[in-house]
Amino acid sequence: MRVFIVLTAVAAIASAQFKCPAKDGQYEDDRQCDKFFECVDGVATTKLCPDGLVFDPTIRKINKCDQPFNVDCGDRTELQPPKPNSQCPRRNGFFAHPDPSVCNIFYNCIEGEATEVKCTAGLHFDEYSGTCVWPDSAGRQGCNEQQKKTKDGFECPKEQLVDAQGQIVAHPKFPHPNDCQRFYVCLNGVEPRDLGCQVGEVYNEESQKCDAPENVRGCEDWYKDSEEAAPGPKSRS
Repeated sequence: MRVFIVLTAVAAIASAQFKCPAKDGQYEDDRQCDKFFECVDGVATTKLCPDGLVFDPTIRKINKCDQPFNVDCGDRTELQPPKPNSQCPRRNGFFAHPDPSVCNIFYNCIEGEATEVKCTAGLHFDEYSGTCVWPDSAGRQGCNEQQKKTKDGFECPKEQLVDAQGQIVAHPKFPHPNDCQRFYVCLNGVEPRDLGCQVGEVYNEESQKCDAPENVRGCEDWYKDSEEAAPGPKSRS
């Protein structure tokens, strides 16, 4: 109770020191980025953003609290004391995995409730931007190498694949060596996925799409011996 009274007194002093402009509204504190003043009829009330968010006076909405990576705090370097738990350093925000070697997983914390999020294949989480970026941009050290082989041992080529216009193919596809129905996709060119066409179709390397067997050399008879048109342990001719 004594602490609450002291904090209330401090807030009251801060509000008394802040002089409201003529126009009602919300105004930033000059030292603390997550503190602001709400002015109504010339009277200031001290308020705090939810833990982890900071005040952005440029937002034209009623709620002017936003993620720190979206706000230029300038000289407003102070923040309220954090309220952490095992996965959330603050109650709100996007935070890296507590294990520094896990670079492709982060947590989205909303009022202390953490949701685990995995970056798209080949990307690392960057806490400064709150997004997943290429490892070179994230610049994180000591990251575990992610598994980059399928169960049957396929690895994505190290050379980048380019299209007819010379543009790098973001998610290149490759045929399976002995199964006409299956093919591989390299997500962001680095992480392989083993996929397959629907029954009755085979993968066409030229068009990079699933196609009728008669349109793919060596796969014309892929379903010939199957009454149910299902693939079997056959090899491409």
